[in-house]
Amino acid sequence: MPFTRPQLERYADVLIWGLTVARKKPFKPYDLILVRYDLEALPLLETLYARLIAQRRNVVVRAMPGPSMEKSFFSLSDAAQRRFLAPFDMDLYARISGNIYLHAPSSLTHLKSIDTQRINEFTISRKPLRDIANTREDAGAFTWTLCTYPTRALADQAQLSLREYAAQVAKACFLGDRDPVGRWNRIYADVNGIKKRLNALPIESVTVESASCDLTIRFGEKRRFIGVSGRNIPSFEIFTSPDWREARGVYFADQASFRNGNYVEGVRLEFQKGRVVRVSAKKGGAFVKKTLSMDRGASQIGEFSLTDRRFSKIDRFMADTLFDENFGGRHGNCHIALGSSYADAFAGDPATLTKSSKASLGFNDSALHWDLVNTEKKRVTAALRGGGKTVIYENGMFAV
Repeated sequence: MPFTRPQLERYADVLIWGLTVARKKPFKPYDLILVRYDLEALPLLETLYARLIAQRRNVVVRAMPGPSMEKSFFSLSDAAQRRFLAPFDMDLYARISGNIYLHAPSSLTHLKSIDTQRINEFTISRKPLRDIANTREDAGAFTWTLCTYPTRALADQAQLSLREYAAQVAKACFLGDRDPVGRWNRIYADVNGIKKRLNALPIESVTVESASCDLTIRFGEKRRFIGVSGRNIPSFEIFTSPDWREARGVYFADQASFRNGNYVEGVRLEFQKGRVVRVSAKKGGAFVKKTLSMDRGASQIGEFSLTDRRFSKIDRFMADTLFDENFGGRHGNCHIALGSSYADAFAGDPATLTKSSKASLGFNDSALHWDLVNTEKKRVTAALRGGGKTVIYENGMFAV
């Protein structure tokens, strides 16, 4: 087992902390919590389950399909099966108050031979569930968090032993602390201070400059920076969902990633008038192009994010987006997500937003959400409304 009993208990405590602080309204006794898990995460599931039951939550546990089942589904199903959405899932998502996912993949490459279009059809079919969850989250009735449990598949792809990989996870989540929840509360407070200073700036646009990037993104009307909200353990990023319509320039993801069984490396994106007009990759280029054609919003920006190296202890490639998008290292990181945006970045009550008002404000809509990470030394400059510029991020740290 990768973790000791005390580490499992601390991990469970941190997950419950994340779920609790992420929710806009307090949980009530007997609220319904969905816990989805990959089979290798069973030790953490058992610990987490006991804690949730002791807190008087009603818990629904759902095992995720393993690599063999996933490959069978995508290789043998027809279009109608891939688009099928179980009616009881719609009812479940309309009722749950929280969702926790214990990510513990037994393989990262088992879908490599599958036609990307088949996976895209399935992804699009799940969007109604995400829409239900997002609407309820905007109203304060739902939230979510997730984590990664170490597996040999992850360790192998990161070129680490399982023991070394588990140690990296423990370090990133502060599972060696006697009181990791206390550590997370301190980070939460510190990041809130940075967000407050950022959100006091009248930002018109931000420009990212590095050896391989020169990208300008319009901040958008009624926007704010959010982050370290409890959603995702670990998470150190401060991010927003900008106005996708005026992104221009070049973005380069020097951090590799795995998606749907495909390994992608060195993705270069050129934006004009908000959309990707040229795309290339050192590895996985055909997959990237097919993924960006999933729907219209898939080639548009849904998120812009920065991670401060003073908070994140993640200093190596982990073959897992949850960790890689929170990379600290020498220079911190920035990442953009192609696809869906976050209504929480609205500087107002997200519950008042409609589909049309989101569109008018430049919030992107898509079945895709794909984080692409740049870890190069960089400077991020904000152009301010009314004139003037100010550096908000440099040398891997926020400058505000």
